Amino acid sequence: MQIPGHIDPLVTPRVQTPRSDGRVDLVGLSKPALRAALETAGLDVKAAKLRAKQIFHWIYNRGVTDFMVMTDIAKAQQPWLAERFVISRPEVIEAQVSTDGTRKWLLRGAGGEDGTQDYEMVFIPDADRGTLCVSSQVGCTLNCRFCHTGTMRLVRNLTAGEIVGQVMLARDSLGEWPSAAEGRMLTNIVMMGMGEPLYNFENVRDALKVVMDGDGLALGKRRITLSTSGVVPMMARAGEEIGVNLAVSLHAVTKEVRDEIVPINRKYGIDELLQACADYPGTNNARRITFEYVMLKDKNDSDDDARELVRLIRQYNLPAKVNLIPFNPWPGAAYECSTPERIKSFSGIIFDAGISAPVRTPRGRDIDAACGQLKTAAERKTRAEMDRLAEEKLAALG
Repeated sequence: MQIPGHIDPLVTPRVQTPRSDGRVDLVGLSKPALRAALETAGLDVKAAKLRAKQIFHWIYNRGVTDFMVMTDIAKAQQPWLAERFVISRPEVIEAQVSTDGTRKWLLRGAGGEDGTQDYEMVFIPDADRGTLCVSSQVGCTLNCRFCHTGTMRLVRNLTAGEIVGQVMLARDSLGEWPSAAEGRMLTNIVMMGMGEPLYNFENVRDALKVVMDGDGLALGKRRITLSTSGVVPMMARAGEEIGVNLAVSLHAVTKEVRDEIVPINRKYGIDELLQACADYPGTNNARRITFEYVMLKDKNDSDDDARELVRLIRQYNLPAKVNLIPFNPWPGAAYECSTPERIKSFSGIIFDAGISAPVRTPRGRDIDAACGQLKTAAERKTRAEMDRLAEEKLAALG
């Protein structure tokens, strides 16, 4: 069944915007792909294998963007590389810091001078970890009614390079080169930014494999969580080919309510989704599935809803935890956040059943960086830019 207004990107080809200078961007390439790029450029197999290993280390372990500082590559070959390749970073349009320390970056893809290619990433520091919330698409196609990002149209999938580039840029900003296993501020990644990761599966998979490579960024799979709203056909493949932690945006326990607030439920229902969770490879008590549940006043927050959530988790024998998310409001939203008392009661019922149900502390609300708020600042920025350009044109006309 096709959801109204829904594009099925499972069949959308990967999009790689060509560079105007003809050079190949190496960010996002695995060691085999990097070696193939060097061979295509003219190196023989032996030389390409050696150079790929060296360049991979410099890019992903040392964080360099200039071939001229790669000291174990012959000086005569450095210009040859610079003529054919580039080591890029996303273009930063705006960087903001919240009063609670949360950071948000508005980034722009190639060819998006009008703001249509903008996407965002967020870094959330905590006492025991630092989590980078990474986007997988420009826009979104799922139309979840409580999510401001979901009100956007889907522009395109981000490439593997653009996904990895977010991690590289965060490392730059945090001063975390060379990459080290200990003492990092950026310790965790969640694929919970703009877009549905499983509707951009190949790019997300390829990017995360680069991020997990022990010779480079070296973030282990237990430090990475992929969130899906319930693209059931891709969940098992994600477990087999990526193997990271799984989070599911559940948000309701009845068909009627989930159909309304998470429209993909009309295509893949709750029972089908929970069976896919039960079948997710590698799930156990030490590696639980996380259910994300936004608290909406008088919509999904009753004690009966909490008891039904417990029943469903037990029915499918799921090792699970539930993250309760106070709704983050945005202009024009059709919902309100549940009261603190209602959230406390809901959480208590789940905890009493032996299932962890912490209430997520909202972070970055003052810069629209909280869950479900991404892109709002970007849209304001785009309008501001358009106003500025209009004023400049009027001034130029005299």
